[in-house]
Amino acid sequence: MTQPITIRMGGYGPPTTGFSQSLKFIGDKLTAQFGDQIDVKYVWNIMDFGYKAEEILWLVESGVLTLGYQSSSYLTDRVPELSFVDLPFLFDSTEKARGAMDGALGRRLVQAIESKANFRILGWYENGFRQISNRVHTIRTPADLNNIRIRVLPSKIQAQTFELMGAVPLIMDLTDAIRMIKNGEIDAQENPLTNTVTYNVHKFHRFHTISNHFYISRPIFLHRPTFDGWPDDLKSAMQQAAQESVAFQRNLHVKEEEDSQHAIEAEGCEIVTLDSDQHNAFAAAVQPIRREAQKLYGDDLFKLIGV
Repeated sequence: MTQPITIRMGGYGPPTTGFSQSLKFIGDKLTAQFGDQIDVKYVWNIMDFGYKAEEILWLVESGVLTLGYQSSSYLTDRVPELSFVDLPFLFDSTEKARGAMDGALGRRLVQAIESKANFRILGWYENGFRQISNRVHTIRTPADLNNIRIRVLPSKIQAQTFELMGAVPLIMDLTDAIRMIKNGEIDAQENPLTNTVTYNVHKFHRFHTISNHFYISRPIFLHRPTFDGWPDDLKSAMQQAAQESVAFQRNLHVKEEEDSQHAIEAEGCEIVTLDSDQHNAFAAAVQPIRREAQKLYGDDLFKLIGV
């Protein structure tokens, strides 16, 4: 009897998150089509097993896991082109961001990743717009961030963004950030509201600012040798299931953001939404990064998003 093909999918959140549910969506689709020809296994949260969130990259690239997701910022050191989508205030709406990532810009970035890493990229989950939370005081202007110690993703552009705003950016993995936030060792973090609630940051940070400063995607990546070695019908089914899961995940994300805002408010926290003038002040503070990006990328990548 032929052994079933094992497909191990993993992430770094509880099974209740939209990302975990989206992995299950893929697994259910494949199982319905292939039955006992495949054996689907899940590792919902690699942090439960002593790994850091960032380690999902090598777990997939080495073939320990077949499929995973991770914020694109974690790959900017190996794939410089991904730094482009770390630029602050690059997108002014979710619709434009999704269109760019599903269109020519996303295809360009897929090519860049696959040329430099041992992955196949099958789509872009939505981590979404990121907001600021902190334990010190209300933030409405860049000056309010002066000397605030804030955790950022492993991206030079993201660190430079917060330096220009006057903060002290600290690049660290999510695992370390959660521990340090709980211990009061850092003042602030930036994340979608969903992540803030998923990791219980709102229980330690009273002040929240809806700034929409970055829009971040999470590529769905597979171990390339494993995927390329599959029968054509399984490869095609995986591609289709992954694409369908993107729409599924994005719909969940919208609801998760709404629910997370309610959870933050229920905790007694303050949520401030920047008005247009306040938003423009933040955007003006980081213009040097935009000008530098224009020199670095020229008009090439900017044209792909209609800028």
